[in-house]
Amino acid sequence: MNTLRLSLRQVFYHSNVLYCIRILISLTGTTFIPWYLGDITAVIPLTLGVVAAALTEIDTRLLNRFINLVITLICFSLATFSVQLLFPYPAIFIVGLVISTFVFTMLGALGQRYAVIAFGSLLIAAYTMLGHEMYQDLYSQSIYLLLGAIWYNVVVFIESFIQPIRTTQQSLAISFSKLGNYLDAKAALFDPDENNHFTSQLSQLAQANDQLIDALNQTKHSLFNRLKSYRGQSYIRNMLNEYFVAQDIHERANATHVGYETLSQQFKHSDILFRFARILNLQAKACYQLAISIKYNQVYQHNPAFEKYFGYLADAITRHQGDSKLINALNHLLKNLHSIDLLLSNINNEQQLSSQYTQRQLVDDKLGGFKDCWQRIKQNLTVKSTLFRHAVRMSLVFFVGYAIIQLTDLQHGYWIILTSLFVCQPNYSTTKFRLRLRVMGTIGGIIIGIPLTYLLPNIQAQLVLIILSGWLFFLFKNSQYAYATAFITLLVFFSFGLVGESSLTVATYRIIATIIGCFIAWCAVSFIWPDWKFRNLPTLICRACHDDCHYLAIIGAQYLSGKSNDASYRVIRRSVHENNADLSSLISIMAKEPHIDQAMIQQAFRFLTLNHTLISYISTLAVHRDKPIHPETLSLFDDACVIIINILDANQKMDKDLSHIRDIITHLVEKQSHDLDNNDCLVLQQLLLILDILPETAQLAEQLSKVRN
Repeated sequence: MNTLRLSLRQVFYHSNVLYCIRILISLTGTTFIPWYLGDITAVIPLTLGVVAAALTEIDTRLLNRFINLVITLICFSLATFSVQLLFPYPAIFIVGLVISTFVFTMLGALGQRYAVIAFGSLLIAAYTMLGHEMYQDLYSQSIYLLLGAIWYNVVVFIESFIQPIRTTQQSLAISFSKLGNYLDAKAALFDPDENNHFTSQLSQLAQANDQLIDALNQTKHSLFNRLKSYRGQSYIRNMLNEYFVAQDIHERANATHVGYETLSQQFKHSDILFRFARILNLQAKACYQLAISIKYNQVYQHNPAFEKYFGYLADAITRHQGDSKLINALNHLLKNLHSIDLLLSNINNEQQLSSQYTQRQLVDDKLGGFKDCWQRIKQNLTVKSTLFRHAVRMSLVFFVGYAIIQLTDLQHGYWIILTSLFVCQPNYSTTKFRLRLRVMGTIGGIIIGIPLTYLLPNIQAQLVLIILSGWLFFLFKNSQYAYATAFITLLVFFSFGLVGESSLTVATYRIIATIIGCFIAWCAVSFIWPDWKFRNLPTLICRACHDDCHYLAIIGAQYLSGKSNDASYRVIRRSVHENNADLSSLISIMAKEPHIDQAMIQQAFRFLTLNHTLISYISTLAVHRDKPIHPETLSLFDDACVIIINILDANQKMDKDLSHIRDIITHLVEKQSHDLDNNDCLVLQQLLLILDILPETAQLAEQLSKVRN
């Protein structure tokens, strides 16, 4: 009985399982209900309405979900009825198509909600063009498309009533799982046998960090969207506390007290590094267990063996004879791991965490009203805006696609517009990637679909295949685009088979339209204001340098005023990590662009590594900012901050000042005077580490900032 209860619990709290159930229920309703009522043709628009609604869904609380539905239905209605009304007049229609495509794309300036609704509206318009011959009147197809969208949202509303916070729990669980991956990657750096400058380990750590930042951002948006109105409830407070704990653990784990190559060389014949790695691996395992507990709404049980392992490590550090500064750094690292353990062990102590996180407000960039909406759109009405260029590009893509359809009279030619809509992305590399997968997926779906239409010719079997194809499309749409394309091709196959169309005819026109649509999209991203990512590199590097300096300055201020985890501190902390993640993503995209300077790529990768190292050094100062330092040390901290900011953010040449402050700090650290306690020594050592990498970091930032826009 307990096993059965646990299995049902896992199904009930498993996001992907429930998502699949939702899709299956929605598609079953749009296929078998029309079949039962004897209106088999209605299956196509109803199912396509479900697809469009599912692709525009945003996870949010019930009130916002209802508001989204109203806005979505208004936009969908405008899109589908305008197509029906203007379709008989090609000259007027093409003008309306170009203008509406531009307007809907520009709605993305208002935020994610409006960006996905705009995409869904264009999708509904394309679906209306595709099925314009199915009905003789001007309203039946449009009504069925809207009914499909409404039906899907009804299913979602029912699920949201049953489990209003399930998706937030899932997001939070993913964050702790990614945090576990990050801790495992961090543990790999404590290797006494490494002799390749930790190249592969640092690369894996950077990748794990990017994934963690993305997961934390998703959790933050989910918390804001879902829980804004329910903060007074205890389980909401717990989830907010757990989110803040994940952020704090990340900051502490990101801290670097001493260079890993130095540790590898100095402790090559000691077990100290293995003990550090073991504790980090165990803490990663604890994060995995906590993720499972959050996901399945269970109580987390902290491993009592940590205390024993911490004792063994402390004893090993005490017994080691070596450089006192290095031993001091190891003791600080041990205390940092102790702090992570304390956060994990108190994760169920709501009173303890609430006293620590007294300011729980989540900062969001919501719209402030019509004036704010207009300001955001106005800011993007310039050729310098990526969104504006993409809006113009999509309008021209639709114009060319429609012109080709009119000139060739290609049957099912509106698949050209549909293909272009899906594959034409704002940047070249993403579009190129989708082009290849779109063609492969379409051909694969046709190869599978043709035999199935002959093997299973009866209507009931094809209805089942439509449901399965649609379900598999949504299952793979975010992970395997080629598979998703294959399954949506199968759905199209079986849908048109219901109305008696030949599978070979459908396959032929599908391939032709796909190739034409992909070619138009490729030409658009290659020749219409091509959005080469290297042009964004100077702006992102400048922003990264500015936010790094701001992060350091706000930490220095808290050494004077006292530790605070207020919203402004958390915003800048998140910004520096987001900048590094964005930089990593941008460089990866740049490497795939044609005619890119490989030397610039190497410089950008080097800057990325140095920036990640700089953030880790600053994070070390952050995790120890609760301990006071002497006024003399604080004065040196301020002087060093001014020099770092001037060199890194203001691009000033201050070689003499840099050399002078470095000599002073080095002298104090080496002197180890009686007035210098452990925390003062740690602060000065971290400043030295920052100053050591500052010249190369600033030089690379200056070189990369000169990339021609």
